[in-house]
Amino acid sequence: MGDSAVLLLLCSTIFFSISIPSKSIPDSITPNRTVTANETLVSSQGNFELGLFNKSKNWYLGIWYKKISPGTVVWVANRVVPLTDPSGVLRIVNPGILVLLNSSGTLIWSSNSSTLVLNPIAQLLDSGNLVVRDQNDPDPENFLWQSFDYPSDNFLPGMKFGKNLKTGLDRYFTSWKSSGDPSPGDFTYRLDPSGDPQLIMRSGDVVKFRSGPWNGLRFSGFPQMGPNTVYAFGFVFNQEEVYYYFTLVNDSIVTRLVLNPNGQIQRFAWVDRTRGWVLYSSAQTDNCDTYALCGAYGTCNINRSPPCGCLKGFEAKFQQDWDKADWSLMGGGSGCLIWFGDLIDIREYIENGQDLYMRMAASEIGMEQPTFIN
Repeated sequence: MGDSAVLLLLCSTIFFSISIPSKSIPDSITPNRTVTANETLVSSQGNFELGLFNKSKNWYLGIWYKKISPGTVVWVANRVVPLTDPSGVLRIVNPGILVLLNSSGTLIWSSNSSTLVLNPIAQLLDSGNLVVRDQNDPDPENFLWQSFDYPSDNFLPGMKFGKNLKTGLDRYFTSWKSSGDPSPGDFTYRLDPSGDPQLIMRSGDVVKFRSGPWNGLRFSGFPQMGPNTVYAFGFVFNQEEVYYYFTLVNDSIVTRLVLNPNGQIQRFAWVDRTRGWVLYSSAQTDNCDTYALCGAYGTCNINRSPPCGCLKGFEAKFQQDWDKADWSLMGGGSGCLIWFGDLIDIREYIENGQDLYMRMAASEIGMEQPTFIN
């Protein structure tokens, strides 16, 4: 998402008081060591902590920031099946599977692995990634399992946001049901690899927002996306994988992207001076970011009133409805793109847009300067 300017706005985010267990143990466990309700795993430099936390009378296995913001949870394991009491136990079993059991020994949640190792350990890294690996093999390429492959609602530095085209692994984000309920909510944020890849946010099966395709420099729907002092971003698209990622420019800066329960995609940054999260930027900046707001062959320009208009050579099918601000029309970088069906979700930009050329009958259109649109 684009982040050209910092919006220093105090924000509400998923933050709550949790009971910090009385005993912290090293950053890893073996088959002979468990994590119980009064214990946590702490990463080697103390950036992140893993343990059980309580919300809405249920208990969840999660990862949260330890140093800067205790209580800001970035990952939850058992979102679908919570524990009903704090007596859960996390253990790793041979040949390398993490399991969360309740007080009666019933399986609540587990990781998965197709690789067998003799000496498995589970380790919480300082990136916030919980990994299962062979005790003698720290190579990330050989991890048996990692939480970064199964994100919740937070996008952290070092994560891959996208799909492994060989294995089918799809790394995407799902909102919390509410700020007080970590179970899967209504919204998902996925990378769609079809055509030119783009990021799509849905409510159920309904598209609510899209980033526009990756054009080699940025996602076309984020014209403000560019180099900044907080983080660097990149995109990988080859025969094996397609994913978006970001890394920190300065390791002293803490930033994360979150898909909120209301469907807002927001980037937050931690400010030591105020000891709190501030809103750095939002993917949805105005009403023109609403998917297909202006209907088929309509364009959206937030500096125009009303914002919706028709492409040159097109006119409203239901003019009376259009005049009443009903723009749905439901009555009826670089590179080349082919679309099928109606052309929708076009937006005009003042700068950093891309030219769109449409072939039409000469009688339908005059000679004009091209308009920058998404």
